[in-house]
Amino acid sequence: MCGAKSKSLMLTGLLFNCLEVIFSANTGFSVSIYNVTSESIYLRWPKFSGASSYKVTARAVNAVGRSLLAHFSDVTLKGTLTSLIPNTVYAIRAEAIDKNGIILAETQIIQSTAPDIPVIDQAYSKLSNSITVEWRAVPGATSYLLAAQEGDSLIEAMVTNSPGTLTGLKPATLYRITIRSINSGGKSQPSPFRKTKTVLAAPVLSVSSPTCDSIVVSWKAVYMAAGFSVSLMRSDGLGRMLKENTTNTSLTFTNLDPGTLYTIKAYAWNANGIPGDDFTSNQRTRPNTPANVQVAFNSGALRAIVSWMPTEGALTYSVTASSGLLELTCNTSSASCVMPSLQCGSEYYVSVTAYNDAGSSKPADTVSLKTIPCAPVNVSIEEDEAGHLLVSWSNVNLSHYYVVFVKSDDGLEVHCNTSHPQCHFQSDCGFTYFISVFAYNKAGQSPLGDVFNYTTAPCCPSDLRAAFVSSDTVHVTWAPVRGAEAYETRAVGWSGTVLCNDTATACTLSALQCNSRYRITVYSFSEARGSNTSCAAKYVATAPCSPEIKNISKEAHSVISVHWHSNNEEATYTVTARGEAGLWHCTSPGNSCTLINLPCGSAFSVSAIARSPAGQSLPSYSVPLETAPCCPDDLILTQVTQSVTNISWTVGTGAQTYITTLESPKGQAKCHTLQNYCLLGCITCSTNYTVSLKAISETGLASSCTYQGYSSSACCPSGVKLYRLSNNGIRVYWQTSDTTAHYNTDLRGSKGNFTCSPSSGRSHCDITELPCGDIYTVVVSPVADKGTKLTFCPKKIYSVTCSGSSVGMVIYRGKSNAEQRI
Repeated sequence: MCGAKSKSLMLTGLLFNCLEVIFSANTGFSVSIYNVTSESIYLRWPKFSGASSYKVTARAVNAVGRSLLAHFSDVTLKGTLTSLIPNTVYAIRAEAIDKNGIILAETQIIQSTAPDIPVIDQAYSKLSNSITVEWRAVPGATSYLLAAQEGDSLIEAMVTNSPGTLTGLKPATLYRITIRSINSGGKSQPSPFRKTKTVLAAPVLSVSSPTCDSIVVSWKAVYMAAGFSVSLMRSDGLGRMLKENTTNTSLTFTNLDPGTLYTIKAYAWNANGIPGDDFTSNQRTRPNTPANVQVAFNSGALRAIVSWMPTEGALTYSVTASSGLLELTCNTSSASCVMPSLQCGSEYYVSVTAYNDAGSSKPADTVSLKTIPCAPVNVSIEEDEAGHLLVSWSNVNLSHYYVVFVKSDDGLEVHCNTSHPQCHFQSDCGFTYFISVFAYNKAGQSPLGDVFNYTTAPCCPSDLRAAFVSSDTVHVTWAPVRGAEAYETRAVGWSGTVLCNDTATACTLSALQCNSRYRITVYSFSEARGSNTSCAAKYVATAPCSPEIKNISKEAHSVISVHWHSNNEEATYTVTARGEAGLWHCTSPGNSCTLINLPCGSAFSVSAIARSPAGQSLPSYSVPLETAPCCPDDLILTQVTQSVTNISWTVGTGAQTYITTLESPKGQAKCHTLQNYCLLGCITCSTNYTVSLKAISETGLASSCTYQGYSSSACCPSGVKLYRLSNNGIRVYWQTSDTTAHYNTDLRGSKGNFTCSPSSGRSHCDITELPCGDIYTVVVSPVADKGTKLTFCPKKIYSVTCSGSSVGMVIYRGKSNAEQRI
């Protein structure tokens, strides 16, 4: 049974899902549905060629009932099936028939009818913009369409079940209400209408609290309203509800609790007494006036703490403190407030007002506050007599008495309490006093005003000492004294007065006259009180004057005599020659002394000083002294060519330039140079020379230096020739006038180098076994005394040919192209 029922439900669902699905043969003939109601189905089809009529049959699926049959002519292409069962699935078959009754084409469609027409049980309005409708459920309906019509205005709402509500309506308006049932097949016809009127709109309230115990409610007139009802009750539910009916548009509720939140509700009714929408608003009454206002004054910070009892319903408080044209304000949410920046010497009137969202309370009664007096002004300090100070000032408003504090810079403090505007104090020299004056009343002590300082005259310096730095400079020291900021040192002599000002306890007196007597006094000084002129003096004598060097003379080698002008018979004089080479001294009580063993080539600065029991003079002006340059230790001569000789030497200390000279009976060669070498030309070979050198300083001082003699080399030979010898030998032949000279012969070729050295006096040399077929460079050079071979003689080129395996012809080719002459 359950299985059969399940299959039936599945079939029904399949049929519903197949609504408007057309089954037709492949003939091009079809039927469509264009409207469905509870008992009717509206069809249309296209004209089929050859058809003279159309037959439509409707059969209920799985429902007991008769089939419906309808015939239509060939000019009718749509039709209506009526008297159907609501909420029923029908199988609809359409056939196209010719004039002979033959079926040309056929098609089939499944379609459900709409649910049955619902019936409105009741329709009513509880809100001015809506109407609620109630009805009995219709079998097969999946939803319902509510409609409210007023004139040309139509408002619809889709709902799923009863009750349903139409919203967006106008207040106090009569509407025609209908309802349709809906399923997947379509919508039913509208139900019989029911006329229903929306209730009145709610009055829109404007609420305020003008006092702490009243609330005023007002509103605009409401359409079709005959009267209004307004109720008021505490929002916390305490107390009783107040309710008033009126035809006016405002009401006032009195005797309410201060600072309390109330809920106000109002609605209008029509001429039939039917109430409309209600409107709810909340309003708090203004707070009560704050009570028990108290003021606590803080004299040190010049501020007051104002406090009061908390007020019911107050959200914030405002505190004002007025003094003449000046008004200070403090806002807070607590029951106390700090009033800063109060002015001294003033009387303030303090009041507190409570606030909430309804407004402000009445201000509390004012409380008087007198602040501390201001600090005394026009303070003056004077030393009316030695050791006494008088402090005075102007009277201060609201002051009862005064206290003066006097603190010295050593930490000792005294004070004076008086009702008069002055006080007397004892004082000592050299002290700085810091003075503060305060005024007092019941509120406390005045703020700290200006702190004044007064400095008494400083004491005289003690333990005065004078020490000489030089003949015209004295260094004076003393012990520091109390109260002194600076010191003035004064030296008085026959030639004038010298002053020195400094903050230190020492002073150097310069530019004094040498060999003089001075009276020196040190005075203490402060900016506040000037100088103490009662200090004792000290007498001192200055050192000798500086000597003056008159001249310096050279007595002998390394001996210098220095002369000066003597200006003090008690003095002993010391002369110093200072240079890079060191220090040299000589001492004398007269006016000259001698410096000995001074090194050559040195520069000195010569000065003199004088010493006496009074001290030592400054050095005299320095006089420059230069000794002649030193002779070079070594001198080397090297012959470069037959007529040119190179001379070099070590550097002579102090020398800038040099003059070298080679001198012989045959002539003289000379060179002046900045270097330590020189080339001398025009030298005669085989000649003995005298060698001398002069070293000259930058200032022109010169030292003449002599050295060992020098002999030039032998002359180069002439007529150098090569001759062939038997047995592959070669003879080198030359000509010379010096029969004592010793020569050396060199032959250089690609096949070898060959040398021969004949004995002194000979003018030829033989070389055996010389390879033929080569070009040789031949040079014959004299040999120096020490055996050194000289290389500056000319080179000649010879070609030695071969005759078979033996030396052939010897041919002269000229001088060597590589030969260089200096």
